[in-house]
Amino acid sequence: MEPQALAMAQEIDFSLLALFARATLTVKLVMLLLMVASFWSWSIIVQKLIAYRSARREAHVFDKAFWSGEPLDDLFDQIGAEPSGRAQKIFASGMIEWRRSHRADGGLIAGAQARIDRSMDVAIQKETEALQKGLPVLATVGSTAPFVGLFGTVWGIMHAFIEIAQQQNTNLAVVAPGIAEALLATGLGLLAAIPAVVFYNKLSADSDRIIGGYEAFADEFSTILSRQLDS
Repeated sequence: MEPQALAMAQEIDFSLLALFARATLTVKLVMLLLMVASFWSWSIIVQKLIAYRSARREAHVFDKAFWSGEPLDDLFDQIGAEPSGRAQKIFASGMIEWRRSHRADGGLIAGAQARIDRSMDVAIQKETEALQKGLPVLATVGSTAPFVGLFGTVWGIMHAFIEIAQQQNTNLAVVAPGIAEALLATGLGLLAAIPAVVFYNKLSADSDRIIGGYEAFADEFSTILSRQLDS
């Protein structure tokens, strides 16, 4: 390598901010899009981690109260018809339908069991939608961010080759900046995609376990009410 070209290459600023500043408008837009996607993914990740931890804690507390032996009507009166907890909402939906199924003379309206089950299924579906809200964003970022970054890299390298052809110079001082700017886009794409994929898999599994717990509780609660219906 010629000493003059080496000296010129050493004077080039290769910091991330400098690489971004020298990039073309298209590559800058790609980088900004990837940074926004990364920030959006992390905000969803943090929100879901907090929400799932709260849901597990609330379900554990309610499960202890439900199996404490306290009459279900008393427990329902304590939490009310519009509780804040997710598991409590499923229980409340079943109890509301249970009470609505009683006639004025104390008898039960036909089809009470089916209505109670549907009521709890609807409540579980609502909680499922709330728990899984945002997860498709993580899946989308995880699957598309590398390709968006690759597009920025291809565009940046194309621009670098055009600049090389215009200057008719292939020394390091001319080639290195353009290649480095282009590769930064791929790096940002991977930086956005990897956490999104990892946490999407983790949060999906956590969500499935929480929802499975709700479904198991609904089945157990339905069984208890079924015994009372039969008696």
